[in-house]
Amino acid sequence: PFGRALMMLWELFLEPSNLIFSISLSLMLLFGLIECLLLLIGSSSQGLMEQFVPDQLHEIQGVEADLEGSNLFLTFLDWLYLGRIPMLVWLVIFLTVYSLTGFITQIIFFNFTQFYLPLWLIAPACLIACMPLVRLSAAIISRILPKDETTAIYSEALIGRTALIILGEAKQDYPAQAKVKDQFGQIHYILVEPEIDTTFSLGQEVILTQQTKNGFKAITHSI
Repeated sequence: PFGRALMMLWELFLEPSNLIFSISLSLMLLFGLIECLLLLIGSSSQGLMEQFVPDQLHEIQGVEADLEGSNLFLTFLDWLYLGRIPMLVWLVIFLTVYSLTGFITQIIFFNFTQFYLPLWLIAPACLIACMPLVRLSAAIISRILPKDETTAIYSEALIGRTALIILGEAKQDYPAQAKVKDQFGQIHYILVEPEIDTTFSLGQEVILTQQTKNGFKAITHSI
């Protein structure tokens, strides 16, 4: 019985109507294998993957803005928890959920009709149907993963580094959002306010001088 079950799964994997799901599952396994190999040599693909997450998505999450007034596409990405967990982890979740949704749907349909749904129909249908499951899975993983990056945002290691104002204007007691790169090349999104009575404008570079309860104080960057 076990051998027969494996044969049925293999036939399901090779079925032309399931091609997109087979590719998704294979990519998931390939990404996992590559990441394991990179970890063995002391590297990671995480930095490369994170560049595909739009900066605007981090900006929205960083200030907990009202997404209803934001770009609809960015709102959808935020709903899917994209940018809230590492990009590679999110991609593995998506590929896994999408492929399993397709395979399970095809198995159920085949048991009732003795044939599979065509690829052009099942592929987009499962893409839509799997989205709530992708969001749920990503939300669960986000609660399990350690919040190392959030802790690093308020670390003294960022003091003395140059930050760029990316959202709004910063005044004393009215911080604006900025982004800063740490010693490992990771980008962090923080709240910054002037140390003296001045204003930081959008696109201005400032130097972080000390931590506050909600973020950092900074001074004007001198060229």
